[in-house]
Amino acid sequence: MEQIITIDKILQYNDLKGVETQHPLISVFNNSESKALPNNTRMHFGLYAIFLKAGKCGELKYGRNNYDYDDGTMVFIAPGQVIEVNNPIDYEPTGMALLFHPDLIKGTSLGKHISQYSFFSYDSHEALHLSLKEQQIIKDLFTKLEYELSQSIDKHSKSIITNNIELLLNYCIRFYDRQFITRENINTDILSKFENLLNDYFISDTAQEVGLPLVGYFADHLHLSPNYFGDLIKKETGKTAQEHIQLKLINLAKERIFDTDKSVSQIAAELGFKYPQHFNRMFKKNTGYTPNEYRNLN
Repeated sequence: MEQIITIDKILQYNDLKGVETQHPLISVFNNSESKALPNNTRMHFGLYAIFLKAGKCGELKYGRNNYDYDDGTMVFIAPGQVIEVNNPIDYEPTGMALLFHPDLIKGTSLGKHISQYSFFSYDSHEALHLSLKEQQIIKDLFTKLEYELSQSIDKHSKSIITNNIELLLNYCIRFYDRQFITRENINTDILSKFENLLNDYFISDTAQEVGLPLVGYFADHLHLSPNYFGDLIKKETGKTAQEHIQLKLINLAKERIFDTDKSVSQIAAELGFKYPQHFNRMFKKNTGYTPNEYRNLN
């Protein structure tokens, strides 16, 4: 039977992995020197976790696709997320691991900006895949954190540790930007599918049945997490997914407003607005005219 384990403390995870706890709020270790996690287990994390995997990933449940690099994979887990452990019989842990408690970064620069690292909410199949040079940079930062934890804790420890974690995450932003670029063909295909889904949403009765289109709807249909989908669209086009949806709504509204056989309320309903006044407000904000004024002007 599948076991469910809640990991709220660094000590709990370290005990599972058989590694020493040097600090109550952070742990950094070489995964190849630790035990494999219990198999057929679901783990609910109350911690931030960053894993650098070497070779094939067997420890976490992964829907592997064809990626840019096979040399290394980074996985990011945020508090509240759940992972599944399904190891093959001959699996041996590889790579490095960094876990830290949310309390570690409270009151720090990292704590104020942790939400900007949207990849903590990416799905596992949207993991970061590193070149050998990129891996070395990440390994060096892991090593610096290991060194700092091996020293006696003093008044500088917290700032040095959190600054190095922040630097590591900033490098990951850079490497994800590279990954978006090197997967240009795949991204173009996703953009095309997004545009088709957006068109179908309004051609069909979906808008009337479901309401205004949401970013999550399209991400789900494209089998992507909302954050990854949003970041991909922004990096490829310079506009957010929500801005694309809004632009589509405005253009369709402008076209349909000329159908004088339909009232403004009917057009609003066809576009997914629950209340006509919300449609009127959105239309005027974007055009400078109410729907009726726009209709009369043209």
